Amino acid sequence: MPRGWTDKDERQYEHVKESSRKRGSPLRRAKEIAARTVNKQRREEGRTANRRTQGTGNPNRGLQQRTKEELLNRARQLGIAGRSQMDKRELVKAIQSH
Repeated sequence: MPRGWTDKDERQYEHVKESSRKRGSPLRRAKEIAARTVNKQRREEGRTANRRTQGTGNPNRGLQQRTKEELLNRARQLGIAGRSQMDKRELVKAIQSH
């Protein structure tokens, strides 16, 4: 069990790992899926040292619901100029109009 994982995290890990195995995933892949799932849950609950994301946020959520950092990452992908000087509202508008 990695440091910082609670008993609940360990149970979730085992459950996800077994579910993946039942669906036919190889053991190594099942372990990876389970660990990523637990770590994502911990990150979203703020139980990790670094809560920041390097991604662009959940594509099923609206732009307003994403963090400024997620919007900056998306603007970087789209090549929007001046993004570093924009606030969250301006980033949303620029992404929508791109």
